[in-house]
Amino acid sequence: MHPDIRKTFVTTETIYSDGGKAATTPLVMIAAAAVVKNPWAGEGFVEDLAPKIREMAPVLGELLTGLIVKEAGGGDKVVAYGKSAVVGLNGELEHASALIHTLHFGNHYRSAVKGKTYLAFNNTRGPANTPILVPMMGTDDEGTREHYLTMQFNINDAPFSDEIVIALGAALGGRPHHRIGNRYLDLKELGHDQKNPAAN
Repeated sequence: MHPDIRKTFVTTETIYSDGGKAATTPLVMIAAAAVVKNPWAGEGFVEDLAPKIREMAPVLGELLTGLIVKEAGGGDKVVAYGKSAVVGLNGELEHASALIHTLHFGNHYRSAVKGKTYLAFNNTRGPANTPILVPMMGTDDEGTREHYLTMQFNINDAPFSDEIVIALGAALGGRPHHRIGNRYLDLKELGHDQKNPAAN
């Protein structure tokens, strides 16, 4: 274990009913987090973050991916995913971003679940017990809205002011009563090219 990792945290939420209606298949969402010492804490403004990114991001990516896959019962069970970081109050938002917005971190997870999309993300700053929100979207298709989900949790003693909480999220299904269609229907209705959704 990397000496800067203080602890890990895994939590699972299962939704059996929503809107007063039972789910045909309960929605299971998982989060795995690592509480790590901010590698740039106390150093003032650090121009080059790359050395510590290359040192820590692969370790965190491999560790958290393993925790998620174990809890899910296999990478093939994960159909939506995301990532998040909360830096303590003495850190920069860039410190939170640095350890998750790199392929050295995300590619471990993407490979394990055979994901084709980028990982939805969130990066914030806050004290211990800050709500940690992990937005998610489909692993195979960013346009499937039933997989637009958010896993929310908190860790009562993290982050310390000189720490960062790094988290991955997973969903094993979609929202229980998804009924808002997907973005491709909107594109069709608006006359947009589905293969180039940014075009007018």
